[in-house]
Amino acid sequence: MKAGSQLLPVGAVLTSILSLQFGAAFATTLFSQIGPAGATTLRLTIAAIILGVIVRPQWSRWSNRQRKGIFALGIALAVMNGAFYLALDTVPIGTAVTIEFLGPLTLAAVLSRRWADGAWVLLAFGGVLLLGLGDHGESGLDPIGVMFALIAATAWAGYIVAGSHLAATLPSADGLAGASIVAAVLTLPFGVVSGGSELLDPKMLAAGAAVAILSSVIPYSLEMWALRSLAKKVFAVLIALEPAAAALAGVLVIGQTLDAFTLVAIGLVVTAGVGTVVMNRKSTPK
Repeated sequence: MKAGSQLLPVGAVLTSILSLQFGAAFATTLFSQIGPAGATTLRLTIAAIILGVIVRPQWSRWSNRQRKGIFALGIALAVMNGAFYLALDTVPIGTAVTIEFLGPLTLAAVLSRRWADGAWVLLAFGGVLLLGLGDHGESGLDPIGVMFALIAATAWAGYIVAGSHLAATLPSADGLAGASIVAAVLTLPFGVVSGGSELLDPKMLAAGAAVAILSSVIPYSLEMWALRSLAKKVFAVLIALEPAAAALAGVLVIGQTLDAFTLVAIGLVVTAGVGTVVMNRKSTPK
């Protein structure tokens, strides 16, 4: 792939990262009223409605293989978002994203075939570990929150694989719309139990719409488009910028502070992400 042809998909992924993390930080302000499960349902349901109206996916025209791909992506979206919001309930957003990043980081290492790729992955891994060593108070990290973040990490890796396979067989907008509907249906029962009638409050619906647009419609649309032209290993390590973006969103939206460990870790992760993109400019998508 020519160097210039990667600029737009790389820019799309970077934009999706910022949108996703600021949306996640804003979503935490809803937890006190509707809980993490309620926020997840509100986000995914509104996103599914928006995408469904805009795209109007034609289920009857899809092949069995495409339908299976949409179900797989929908399951990954439901688990990834649900577990991540549950993690955010007890773990700072920067730390939660750091742990969650172990999923795509491991995927990048598995897909890598060159020593240089492995070196960048190791550097990013060092940054992720260092970010996790920041100041988390006397009680340390909540183990339940860490567990949910690890579940989200596994689902995130599944999202990358399922998304790239689906993007190769179906227009990205159709696949994303279908997968969003599947994810919304899967999370709806949990959201209703958690949020109840508060989910229908006009102010909550407006806030949920903002979260849906920032955290689902914009980032997933951009990522599904980018996955059509970016190698999975490039995409997987490029999103090493997620912890840095999450830490920034935590500072600006919910007032979470950055300590020395976090600042150094951000530098390592950013270096690894930029280095991977530069080294893979001439690579061919796998």
